Amino acid sequence: MPYVRRDNQGKLVAISVVPGEDFAEEIEAGSLELTSFLAQGNAANSLDSSDQDFVRVLEDVVGLLIDKGVILFTELPNSAQEKIMRRQQLRSKLGDKLDLIGDD
Repeated sequence: MPYVRRDNQGKLVAISVVPGEDFAEEIEAGSLELTSFLAQGNAANSLDSSDQDFVRVLEDVVGLLIDKGVILFTELPNSAQEKIMRRQQLRSKLGDKLDLIGDD
């Protein structure tokens, strides 16, 4: 059975598979409270994963706007220019390892 830690209002804030000083309370593995807590974590992980994908899309959009002359690279703030250059260097070093679609 998992062990849980609660905040001052009694809300579940962390779980552990082993008991400890902060994890003294056992909870049923199939309890609604535990299931809800775990579902919140999965939603946050999905959002983080989506954020990473979205950053890649934005990176490609900025590149397209620059290639089409809609914006000039030098118009971007210096910090943005540095980040874009760093990402381009990393992507070029990885080369085909980032080709998720392939040549089909």
